[in-house]
Amino acid sequence: MSDATILVADDHPLFRDALKIAVIRASPSATVLEAGSVAEAADQVRGADRLDLILLDLRMPDAEGFSGLALLHAERPGTPIIVISALDAADAAVRARRYGAAGFLSKTADLNTIQAVVSEALSGRSALTALGAQTEEEAEIDDMAARIATLTPAQIKVLLGVLAGRLNKQIAHDLNISEATVKAHMTAVFRKLGVQNRTQAVIAARALGLDTAQLDV
Repeated sequence: MSDATILVADDHPLFRDALKIAVIRASPSATVLEAGSVAEAADQVRGADRLDLILLDLRMPDAEGFSGLALLHAERPGTPIIVISALDAADAAVRARRYGAAGFLSKTADLNTIQAVVSEALSGRSALTALGAQTEEEAEIDDMAARIATLTPAQIKVLLGVLAGRLNKQIAHDLNISEATVKAHMTAVFRKLGVQNRTQAVIAARALGLDTAQLDV
């Protein structure tokens, strides 16, 4: 694709440079944006008039599990995202698809593989294989992930605060908003997710790939 705008988000400069090389090979006239954290990536996403593709490292310093992917998908739901991870490819790819990922790249992939995945995503083809049969638990998590994908960026941030055990006033301070706004977001989040108790909150955490061991249920 000519004149594409592509965001490369990875906290390791050397790997980010390798991704940029592969991106330029796939789309020589592309404008390449960079980010070293999810917060920087979100700023780039909000500031871009056009954004054709996002390459996102899951293990960013300000993200846990698939929270960064969910947040960027909420910011730009129409933009395909290629997930980059050192996690097991099959498991991570399946879980990433829940939040609209169009492709998956292992950290061990060579430049030719990265270029091919980028080219597929830019052409509108998904580089993720179809999901197989699911267990009841997987289906439940999939349903929750689909609900989370309907949240706005602000609502996802509030949800992450709730799952981290933060109080309303702490979430308000973190996000620089009022407690009343936090409560309004929480009401909307609980309505969209159908969450009414801590057990259901754990399901939401699992759908985001968060560590549930610290949640008091």
